[in-house]
Amino acid sequence: MGTEIKLKGDKIIEQIPAIKDKALRINLNENIYGTFSEIGAGQETVRHFFRAGGSSGTIAKAMSAYDKDFSDAIYGIEDDGRYVTESRLKKMLAHEVNLVEQRLGRDKHPSKVFFSYANTVATIDFAKQFKGHGWVGIRYQVEPDEDYNEIIIHIRFKETDAKLQQETLGILGVNLIYGAYYKYNDPKKLLRYLYDHLDKDQLEIDTINFSGPRFANVDNRLMSLQLVKNGMTDAVMFSPDGKNILPAAILYKKNILALRGSYRPVTNVNIDMYEKSLKMFLEESKVEKDNTLVIFEITLSNLRSEGEIDERDFMDRAELLCSLGQTVMISNFQEYYKVVEYFANYTKARMGLAMGVNNLVDIFDEKYYRHLSGGILEAFGKLFYRDLKVFLYPMLDENGDLITSQNLKVHPRMKELYKFFAYNGKVVDIEVFDKENLKIFSREVLKMISNGNSGWEKMLPEGISELIIEHQLFGYDPNKVLEKA
Repeated sequence: MGTEIKLKGDKIIEQIPAIKDKALRINLNENIYGTFSEIGAGQETVRHFFRAGGSSGTIAKAMSAYDKDFSDAIYGIEDDGRYVTESRLKKMLAHEVNLVEQRLGRDKHPSKVFFSYANTVATIDFAKQFKGHGWVGIRYQVEPDEDYNEIIIHIRFKETDAKLQQETLGILGVNLIYGAYYKYNDPKKLLRYLYDHLDKDQLEIDTINFSGPRFANVDNRLMSLQLVKNGMTDAVMFSPDGKNILPAAILYKKNILALRGSYRPVTNVNIDMYEKSLKMFLEESKVEKDNTLVIFEITLSNLRSEGEIDERDFMDRAELLCSLGQTVMISNFQEYYKVVEYFANYTKARMGLAMGVNNLVDIFDEKYYRHLSGGILEAFGKLFYRDLKVFLYPMLDENGDLITSQNLKVHPRMKELYKFFAYNGKVVDIEVFDKENLKIFSREVLKMISNGNSGWEKMLPEGISELIIEHQLFGYDPNKVLEKA
């Protein structure tokens, strides 16, 4: 046998094991042993393990509790009566792991590492109105005497055929189980490998959470960022306690007020804009306080410094916003109309966007809409056709004069278009504001922090400067400050 020929210019190709090989590798490991419970799309994942051969050493039980009464009898009744939920999936995983522990004694199986794989899924409906989605997860051990780890994901199907969706789910399930055992030391890679033998236009993963001893150092917000960065989903959200939340669940039928910014760092301007626009939004008809959600949105293009996404910097911003009790969204929507379209998937209620004058002038720049066949008119149709208002925060020009919706300058060609929206009450000024804030710019604050200057602290909301100093965020260096002193 001669050595393998390598040609000049050859690129290294990563070898991705076939789905059958992944299932077989797990089947042939005499220590991996557990259960499969799949509700809603058939036994799509376990089928691969049965077919690969050697499955009797891996599969303790496979089941589908298809009937709702059977499912309730096994896992209990959900408070909201729904079946395709995270809480249902967690009950399934906990129940099945308990059974494995009860039925398979450690004395008889000292070296076995147990797992429970589960999914609860709704595939596309007969009328093809509802695309389908589901929760998929695994609870598993890496060592026999170790506590369980857990990986839980939420998926949305993009295919329009139930059979194709079932096949996609089966492949995803194998990738998840294989990744859980063979890639747990590198969660970022594990995430990417979930798409082995799958395409982004087959499946969207919009939420992921890792927990357990092997993932003790994993920040799930950073994992969320990977989902957007890798193009697996368009937007992810975190609650104020820093947990990943499912956008569909939190946006459903809500009135939404969104504030886009770089928040690098969050300043008094941002908070003043938030407080004043929220007050105005709540005074609108059809807007109820209990049904209103405020979202601080950071677009991915805002996270790129020198073309690469700075994860540390991202975590700094998310941490500060969450500490102020805010819900944070990271998206890859560069244009505002895409944000509004995204929200409109989940709610028909009234929406508001709070922004500064600069942002609004930008929206009226045609260059952002060249890719649309209907150009800026198509974008504005999508933006303002909805029940939407823009709450505009003023700015000072270079002469110190106040610029509002009444005197801002857009491109001459856009003048009449702008007037149309302003006169129709789609753009309203925030008239009550703190004038001192108009002199605050986050990029200046950032420069002061990294240069070790003083005085920036009072430009930020209460408690934020302390966090920046304590955690040394945004390049804060106590040594620089000491040198200056």
